[in-house]
Amino acid sequence: MTEQSNNPLHGKTLEMMLTHLVEYYGWENLGSRINIRCFNENPSIKSSLTFLRKTPWARQKVEVLYGWVMNKKRPQV
Repeated sequence: MTEQSNNPLHGKTLEMMLTHLVEYYGWENLGSRINIRCFNENPSIKSSLTFLRKTPWARQKVEVLYGWVMNKKRPQV
């Protein structure tokens, strides 16, 4: 197995990332940041996960936004 110490998403599930983003932004703001139907029309974690697992470009957008949010929350040294 390869070492994943430089991968900030290592150990994070898509469900964990999505749940955190929904808690941080809410569905409405998340839908305005990542404009996909599963965030804007009758959103739920379950339906969004189904879509994101089948759609690599959408999953990548979620991962990038999650990484940005986590970097923003870190204390500056």
